[in-house]
Amino acid sequence: MAHAFIKILLLITIFSITSTHKSDAQFEDWCIADEQTPDDELQRAMVWACENGADCSKIEANQPCFQPNTIKDHASFAFNSYFQRMKAKGANCYFNSAAFVTDLDPSHGSCKFEIQG
Repeated sequence: MAHAFIKILLLITIFSITSTHKSDAQFEDWCIADEQTPDDELQRAMVWACENGADCSKIEANQPCFQPNTIKDHASFAFNSYFQRMKAKGANCYFNSAAFVTDLDPSHGSCKFEIQG
């Protein structure tokens, strides 16, 4: 009986240690453009994001996130920048159905998508 009790205590201890020391990475979310959204809608939403809090300087020519030079890629960067900077103030990743949240880091090469805890 005491042996079973010790096993249960050990399992509870192990579970509580692993659940309190999980990596913060598992809680990271990025906001990216929906591939099915037409380019003109992505463009409008991207302009709005850039004018309302996103840092879009990295998607300008000769900057680390300019390539690939597509509306979808630039919109993803702008949407994520806005989302990360403004989510603490209640912003979401909707952009009139042009974007969605993912737990897969969309960064590529020298283009690093920001993440805010």
